Amino acid sequence: MTLAACSTGATRDGTQKASSDKQVFVSALEGIRDIATFDPALVGDTASINPIDMVFTGLVQLDDKLNIKGQLAQSWSQGSDGFTWTFHLRHNLKFSDGTALTSRDVAYSLDRALQPSVKSPVASSYLFIKDADKLSSGKIQTIIGDSIQTPDANTVIITASTKGVYFLSALTYPTSFVVEKSLIEKYKEKWTEHLNEGGGAGPFVVQNYTPGSQIVFVPNHNYYGPQPQLQKVIMALYTTVDTSYQAYQAGQIDTTDIPAANYAEAKTRTNEFHRVPLLALRYYAMNYLVKPFDNIHIRQAFALALNKDLIVHAVLKDLDLATNHIVPEGMPGYNANLTGPDGTKKTSGDATRARMLLKQGMQEEGWTSISQIPPITLTYNTGSQATEDEVATVMQMWQTVLGISVRLHAVDLNTLGEEITQTRNNANGLQLWRYTWFADYPDAQDWLTLQFDKDSSQNTVNYGQNHNRDAAQQLLKQADVNHDQNARLQQYYQAEEQVVNDVAWLPMYQLESVSLLKPYVQGVVSNALGLTPPDEWSRIYISKH
Repeated sequence: MTLAACSTGATRDGTQKASSDKQVFVSALEGIRDIATFDPALVGDTASINPIDMVFTGLVQLDDKLNIKGQLAQSWSQGSDGFTWTFHLRHNLKFSDGTALTSRDVAYSLDRALQPSVKSPVASSYLFIKDADKLSSGKIQTIIGDSIQTPDANTVIITASTKGVYFLSALTYPTSFVVEKSLIEKYKEKWTEHLNEGGGAGPFVVQNYTPGSQIVFVPNHNYYGPQPQLQKVIMALYTTVDTSYQAYQAGQIDTTDIPAANYAEAKTRTNEFHRVPLLALRYYAMNYLVKPFDNIHIRQAFALALNKDLIVHAVLKDLDLATNHIVPEGMPGYNANLTGPDGTKKTSGDATRARMLLKQGMQEEGWTSISQIPPITLTYNTGSQATEDEVATVMQMWQTVLGISVRLHAVDLNTLGEEITQTRNNANGLQLWRYTWFADYPDAQDWLTLQFDKDSSQNTVNYGQNHNRDAAQQLLKQADVNHDQNARLQQYYQAEEQVVNDVAWLPMYQLESVSLLKPYVQGVVSNALGLTPPDEWSRIYISKH
C-alpha cells in the first residue's frame, strides 16, 4: 500500500494532496475499552503498543520489512566478547519539548524499566542486560555505571546478559524506548497524563487523551526524522469490531477491521479492502499446575478434539489460517514439517484418538467417570461476535467429542492480561484461557524460549513445572546463543516439536489483518507486526476527495 508523496501539490502517483487543514487521519483501536498503559516500561499488549510507538522511540526499531534500523542510534557494534554493545547516538537529539536527549536519558530509561518500584511485567523478558535480574529483584540499586555506561553524551555501552543472537532484536520492543526523566520526576506515577508537555522523541505528541474515547496526536516538530505530513491523527477506541465497522460505514473513521459476518460485503470494496498476513497466533492455554491439565494425555485429548479447519471456515469465514505451529509462517524459524500431537500435519483433529487419550489420562489419574474430572472454566476476552461464536464452537466440540462441559468466563482484554500474568507459578491461577501472541521481534526465541523456558516470566502455562522437560528447555537455550543459523534453526525445530506435542500451547490459527481503508488515505504501510515504522509516517497523507 506504500505510495511516495511529494511535499505539496500533485504527488508521484498523480493524486492531489488535500490542504493542510484536511490532513487528519482517524484510525481505530478495537476490542478494548481503553489502552492498558502509555508507559513503555509497562506495555505488554498490542493495543497499547500502537499509541506508544507513535510517541516514543528507542535505539533501534524495525522497518516495514522487519529489518533492524537505527532510530536514536545512528550506528552500533558488538564487541569481540559477544556481550558488549556500543551504540552511537544521532547528534542533536531532542525530546518533543525541545529538551536535549543524550546517552544519559537512554541509560536512565533502561535502568528505570528494571527498577522494582516501576513493577514492569515485561522488562525482565526483553532487556537482556547484565545484572538486570539483580536490579529488578532489589539486590542492587542501579546498573548505570556498570552494565550501562555513558562515556560521553552520544555513546551508550551496554553489557548484555547473554551472547544471544536475539539481543539487538529484543531492543526494538517498546520496553527499551527512551522516556524523559524530568517529566516523570515532576508528575511521578501520573506522568503519562501529561504527554502533551513532552515525554518522548517519536514522530508524534499527544495533544489530548480522553480515556475510553480517543487519543489525539499532532506532529512532534522536534522529531529527528522526516516530519509527518498528517497534521493530526485521531485514534478512536471501540469495544468491538462490529461498532468500529459501523463507524467506518458512517464515515466517522478512515480505517477499520472487518467482522467475520461482514467479510463478503467488505471484500467487494476492492479499492478499500486490504488483507495482510500477521506474525500473530491465537491459541488456547492450559495451566500445567491445575488439574486436569497437569496430565499430558488429557491436554492432548483437548487439542485433538478440535477441528480447527471447521472453526476457521465456518466461524471465521476463512479469514485466518488454521495451524499446529507456535512459530508462525513468515517468521524466521518456521518449520514447514512440524506435526501436531497426533504425529500428522493435519489441523482437522482426530476425535477417535482424542477419546483414547482422555481415557488413558483418566486412568492415570484414577478417574473412572467423566464426573470425577474437576470443573473446567475457560477465560476469554469479549470483543466481537466472531469471538463468541468461536468459543461456543470450541465448547461444543469438547462436549461432543470428550463429553466434557466447559464453563465460560468473559472479561475485558486488560483484565485477561493481568490474570494471565498472575498465573505464573500459581496453582490457583487461570485454568484454561484463550489469548493471542503477536511477535515482538523477528526471532524464534520470542516464540519459544521466551514462552516456555522455566525461568521466563512469560511462561504463564508453567511448562515443565510438573514434568521433566529439561531436554526441550536446554535445546532452546542452546539455540538462543548458536551463531550457526542453520544449526540454530534445527534446534528450534526440535524444541518446538516437543512443545507442540506436550500442548504447552494449543495453537488454533495464525491471524491475518483484514481491514478497510478509505482510498483517500495515501502512503499507509505497516509491517507484519501490524505497526507503522516511525519514518513511514512521513509518507502518509490525505488526498483530495
